Amino acid sequence: MDGAAEREFREYVAARQGALFRTAILLTGHRQDAEDLLQTALAKLATRWTSLQGSGSPDAYLRKILYHQQVSLWRRMRHRRERAYAELPEPVAQVADPAGNTELRVALAEALRGLTPRQRAVIVLRYYEDLPEAEIAAILSCSVGTVRSQTHRTLARLRVSCPELSLTMEMR
Repeated sequence: MDGAAEREFREYVAARQGALFRTAILLTGHRQDAEDLLQTALAKLATRWTSLQGSGSPDAYLRKILYHQQVSLWRRMRHRRERAYAELPEPVAQVADPAGNTELRVALAEALRGLTPRQRAVIVLRYYEDLPEAEIAAILSCSVGTVRSQTHRTLARLRVSCPELSLTMEMR
């Protein structure tokens, strides 16, 4: 990658880092895993950066990398066992929630962890990334009808597992 391409890549990452990290954390459910996922995805994007420069925004390509990378991790994790350690790690200091919706955020995070990887990806891409169904279908390599049915079923499942979400939607 030449100097100009590297500068453009750095500018892109600086501008989109927050949104990309939110997507990664929603896919993984954990901050540290999200950091690792995003770093891996950005490293893969960097190798293809020069070929993607003329195609507009590389967001779709990067979301596809994030999703496929996370699915690969989920598949590998199925075969891992839990490990016990003699000493517990030191607790990390918690930052106060600026929005004041801590209970709702915890309930939503718990509900998202209860979804299948594909269901979680559909919800994250549809409602957090605000992508159209056709683009989600392209990222997940499925039909638009599959995205619609997955969204419908997943929302129904979230309403059951997290009734707090239904209450907040009714108050609006």
